[in-house]
Amino acid sequence: MEAATLYLLGADLLLATHVLFVAFVVGGQLLVLIGWGARWAWVRNMWFRVAHLAAITVVVLQSWAGMICPLTTWEMALRARAGDAVYAGSFISHWMSVILYYQAPEWVFTIVYTVFGLVVAATWIWVRPQR
Repeated sequence: MEAATLYLLGADLLLATHVLFVAFVVGGQLLVLIGWGARWAWVRNMWFRVAHLAAITVVVLQSWAGMICPLTTWEMALRARAGDAVYAGSFISHWMSVILYYQAPEWVFTIVYTVFGLVVAATWIWVRPQR
């Protein structure tokens, strides 16, 4: 297999990982709220909740520090090595503009991440995890 193909495969795997991470953060919160109403015991699982809170905390801290997610950086480095097109900015801002034809400055995403992080933190009080 050609090196460029391997780099593109690696970039695509990182992109898929990034999508799964975003799905875990957003979908996890939705499932906690739905599960609270449906009385699903697993949404109070301490390991799940710690992982979920840690994931959004990392996103919020990176955005406040002005850092681009390492998954985005690694993906773009692999695409560049393969000679493929790369995008500027963060993963979310790029794909939001692609999917929704919407562009916003990075600070808007920082605010959105922060508010979402506060919702996740508030959910710890509202839907308490259990050991």
